[in-house]
Order: sequence, then structure tokens, then C-alpha cells
Amino acid sequence: MSAAYESVVRLSFDVRGGLLLRQVHHWAALVFVAAITVHAARVFFTGAFRKPRDLNWMVGVTLLVLALGNGFLGYSLLDDLLSGIGLRIAYSLAESIPLVGPWVASLAFGGEFPTESYLHRFYVLHVLVVPAAIATLIAVHLALIWRQRHTQFPGPDVDERTVVGSPLFPTYALKSLSLLLAVAGLLFGLGSVAQINPVWLWGPYDPAAVTSDAQPDWYVGWLEGALRLFPPWEVRAAGFVIPNPFFPALLMPAVFFAVLYAYPAIERRVSGDRADHELLDRPRDRPVRTGLGAGVLAYFVVLLVAGSQDVLSHLLGVSVQAMVVVLRVAVVVVPVAVGAVAWLWCRQLATGAGPARPTAPGPAGEHATEEPASGGGA
Repeated sequence: MSAAYESVVRLSFDVRGGLLLRQVHHWAALVFVAAITVHAARVFFTGAFRKPRDLNWMVGVTLLVLALGNGFLGYSLLDDLLSGIGLRIAYSLAESIPLVGPWVASLAFGGEFPTESYLHRFYVLHVLVVPAAIATLIAVHLALIWRQRHTQFPGPDVDERTVVGSPLFPTYALKSLSLLLAVAGLLFGLGSVAQINPVWLWGPYDPAAVTSDAQPDWYVGWLEGALRLFPPWEVRAAGFVIPNPFFPALLMPAVFFAVLYAYPAIERRVSGDRADHELLDRPRDRPVRTGLGAGVLAYFVVLLVAGSQDVLSHLLGVSVQAMVVVLRVAVVVVPVAVGAVAWLWCRQLATGAGPARPTAPGPAGEHATEEPASGGGA
């Protein structure tokens, strides 16, 4: 076994409290990415990304990308069979980049996988480079919030120029401290009673071995699902080949995050609304945006389920091939259906909200409504 795997096993069994801290650390990584994702969804659905906060939206999207990358780096450092399988996939994805793939893979991994140097490189990235970048961007994120102030929902005595909220100290500080303690208690509770990533069951990485029912952490499970559902297509032209994995696992995420970065500008262009906003939207008042966001979330949920299609086929007693066919249909139909239902639901809620006054136009010319001040916020 490698020194990396040996140290993890020794920490788990020979160091007092080592297994607890290992499991807390792993659960914290899962919760960390989940918290960023939920926060990004809240910002999107309430329109908190609009001017003057579009720059902060881009900072937040970058933090999400860094959190995903650092989670995968940490997951890969253990050098167990499960993480080694994931790294083999990552190496193949790097190789699939058109024209420069083999050079990119060799540069990242220090040669043809598995090498003796990639763990050292990943360790420095995981514990130093990426955390430093995350800490810097969190500082920038908070500085922008301090400068621009928090957004707020419409309500009594609240308008675009008046902020109604709690003072930083002691109210907001005590709320944040309480949340910190609650999350810490939850993580230590999970680390105590919910086993996660028992590497001693997988064994050290062996290029000739594979384990069945191998599942990655949830935040990269959607990539696994995209790889499993994408048809066996590849492009051959002018003597060059664009391999199959490039499209679902590199091109699709690249396009998605590019759209995320550009979305404030896209909505501003479509709606014609270029004003600064201090008040949040209620999702029901923006049916197009809400339907779009709900459909995208449904798309990634289907991909996440597809990342476990072998396990599901075993549990449901159906063939893997049948499960793939069903999920290929679902990845197209479910997002459209969920988006349409969310759009219709928001339209009905906005129509039945009672007397309202129009605000600035939203995406695709839709008009938001704002309840009178006596009606309160969301």
C-alpha cells in the first residue's frame, strides 16, 4: 500500500479520535458544497444577482467551482480503490480534451496514470492553493456585501433606499455564532453515528482491480450520471478524434458554468432592466426565471440518480440497459415538465395574490408584482 493509504488507515484505527475527525471532515465537505449550492439557488430565485451585485454573483459561482474541485482533490488523496477509480476517470477526461488532452493529462498527473507524483501535487492543491483561493474570495464576497448591504424582501417601511434589518453586533453576530454551533453539532453527530467512506473495505488502489457499486460523493455524482447516460458518440474529422467523454463530462459542465457566470447579463439584456435593485423578488413573481431554475435543478437531480443506475437496477430488479433507457428519456422530459409546472404554479400564485402594483419588467418581458406595504414581505 502507498504511504497515503497507510496513513489514512492508521489515523482511522490507531489514533484516538482519528476516525471521528476523518468522518466529520468528510461530512463537512458534503455539507459545505450543499450549503453553497442552496445559497446560490436562493440568490438565483430571488434575483439577488442583479445590479449592483452581479460581480458578487460571479464570485459566488467561482467559490462553488473551487469547492467542487477541492472536494474531489481531498476525496482522491486517500489512494484507496474507490478514489483511484475516480482518478482514472478524471485522467481519461483530461485526455479527451481535443488536441491538447494528452499533454494536459500528463501535466496534471505527472505522466501516465498512475504516477508517483500526482498525490503530492493534489495534496499541495488541496491543503494550500485552493483553500487560499477560497479564503480570498470569501473575504472579497463579504467585503462586497458590507459595501453593498444585504438585499431584503419587500415589506413595511422597506424600499430600494431603506434597509430594515438587525445590527451586526450583537444580534447578527449571535445568530451567526448559533448557526456555527448548530452546524458543528450536526457534523459531529453525523461523524459519530453515520459511517462514511470506510476505506479499509475498499483496500489500496490497484490498477488491475475494480469494485462494484462504486459511487462518488454526491457533488460529482451528476458528472458520473452524465457519462453513463450519454450515447456512444464521438466526432472524427480531419484525422482528429473528439472522444465520447469530452461532451458529457467537460463540454456540458463548461457550458453550464459559463451560462451561470453570464446569467445576470443575459437576464438584463432580455428584460431590459438595467436598474440597481436592493429589494428581492418573490419567486412566484418571476415565473420564467423560477421555471428555468426549477428545470435546471431537476436536470441535475436526474443526472445524480443516473450516477447510481447500477445500484438502482439491482434494487428494482430491472436490467441496467432498461434503466439507462428510462433515465435518458427522463433527463429530457423531467426538466421540461418540472419547469413548466413551476412556471404555471408561479403564474397562478401571482394572479391570486390580490391587489398588486407592477415593478420593473423581468425576463422575457414578464412583470413582477409587489404587494402593498401592509401586506408584508415573502
